Amino acid sequence: MAHRPFPQPPPRLQRSELAVPASSPHFFEKAARGDADVIFLDLEDAVSNDKKDRARDMAVQALNEIDWGDKTMAVRVNSLDTPWAYRDIIAVAERCPRLDMILLPKAGVAADIYVVETLLNGIEATIGRHTPIGIEALIETALGLSNVESIAAASPRLEALIFGVGDFTLSVQARDPLTGGPNPRYSVLTAPEADGSRSRHWGDPWHFALARIVTACRAHGLRAIDGPFGDVGDPDGYRASCLRSSALGFEGKWAIHPSQAPIANEVFSPDPTEVEWAVKVTQAMQEAEAAGNGAVLVDGRLVDLAHLKMVDVILARQKRINDARAIRRSA
Repeated sequence: MAHRPFPQPPPRLQRSELAVPASSPHFFEKAARGDADVIFLDLEDAVSNDKKDRARDMAVQALNEIDWGDKTMAVRVNSLDTPWAYRDIIAVAERCPRLDMILLPKAGVAADIYVVETLLNGIEATIGRHTPIGIEALIETALGLSNVESIAAASPRLEALIFGVGDFTLSVQARDPLTGGPNPRYSVLTAPEADGSRSRHWGDPWHFALARIVTACRAHGLRAIDGPFGDVGDPDGYRASCLRSSALGFEGKWAIHPSQAPIANEVFSPDPTEVEWAVKVTQAMQEAEAAGNGAVLVDGRLVDLAHLKMVDVILARQKRINDARAIRRSA
């Protein structure tokens, strides 16, 4: 079969996904009122081992008591190779109607997704929950990246894959001075000019991982989300990182500080010129089809039926953004 259909996840806006430590309740209200499309309460890296149980209870309380508005809510549980993971999943899935997704760290093989899916199947059947809890998974190890295609196909509950650059750096033993940022080691020198001068061109050391993840996501109907950019004091660097992953096909990025969320929202939204072009192409193609033509010139460039697929993506994304804005204004 040349084209295999995969179930599409719920059409959530996920331009920005804000990390909030579950053990820091003073951040909850600010996050709920902030700009991020998605919030995940973190039970893993942001919580020390001696506070894991308390943080789990705090996450449950926050999901049940805070008004999160229209935000998509996730909880990053601990990885499956820890003693906390199964209790994390059971606690938040059984006790939190407001939970939308489980965020699974360090997904290494397809069976990791199956484990979470099986637990969620049993929980939802037991408590009578009718809205399925989705799964998003971090690809942040060499094992995970090497198995990313089978992971992407593992479950209809799986909605998104996220590139976890920090742990991936450790996994492959890369020498990276800044999580998600530029690396001066990863550059090439041009050949010398006549005067002996040479230029240095920096590259993106994570291009291969990003390209492989987004390809696996699009092949299996998932959202592709870029991971963190560690220097919260460098908004220009964060924006550049967003632009790079957006160019590859990602539709959102993590924010590890609330100030990063508006930047991600802007970059991963269609810009006004894209929307204007999409509307113009739609109108022109409708007129062309009525006249029996399959192609037409728009602003001097030939467009045809293939361009309508791109138009549909742009306009559908803009509609989700407009709908979200309308909900927030009416709240």
